[in-house]
Amino acid sequence: MAISAALALVLSYLLGSVPSAIWLGKGLRGVDVRQHGSGNAGATNVFRVLGWEMGLLVFLADAFKGWLAAGPVASWGMAGGLPFAASDPHSTEAIWRFACGLMAVLGHLYPVFAGFKGGKGVATMAGLLVAITPVALAVAVTGFVVVFLATRYVALGSLAAGVLYPLTLFVQRFALGQPVPNGVLVFGVLFGTILFYTHRTNIARLRAGTESKINFRAAPVVGKDP
Repeated sequence: MAISAALALVLSYLLGSVPSAIWLGKGLRGVDVRQHGSGNAGATNVFRVLGWEMGLLVFLADAFKGWLAAGPVASWGMAGGLPFAASDPHSTEAIWRFACGLMAVLGHLYPVFAGFKGGKGVATMAGLLVAITPVALAVAVTGFVVVFLATRYVALGSLAAGVLYPLTLFVQRFALGQPVPNGVLVFGVLFGTILFYTHRTNIARLRAGTESKINFRAAPVVGKDP
């Protein structure tokens, strides 16, 4: 493997490992979100514990990690050549960008800077998809918003997005005749699979009726600094 490509994968993982929820929570509010709420180091728990402003900030920071890995970092890694070639150049580039983006997701799930215990990867995956398939992502995000607003379950909205994203790619390719590479279809399915896997505990709570809803009017669990 070309040195630049190997370094790009490592750098993508390290970018994903930046624990935005933990560092921003501690740095701006003096709160370790892992000690509150669900204990998850992700934007949803920050939303519950520290309020929507901090939750949005963490979501954007986590999304930026995915975009940076699948965008600029992947481009830099391609400069020295890639160790594989797909059936067409578009597939080769798409697979490579997904690979870097998924390394960032892996870093978010298992961050080296936070004891290998991170968030669920939704925001980071959204960031990588902005860099690769914006239309399918827009459909998935719309589905997330509709389901979330109707149910107030973040997890249910995320699962809806996990279904809609690959479904949209298949519709674009086979119903609309748009040039969606095979590699993108494969990673679209992988995206949905990862979402369902990382939300397996949420699925169990949804089935048991114990999953927590988001209440926009509720005060944060942990108050702001005076």
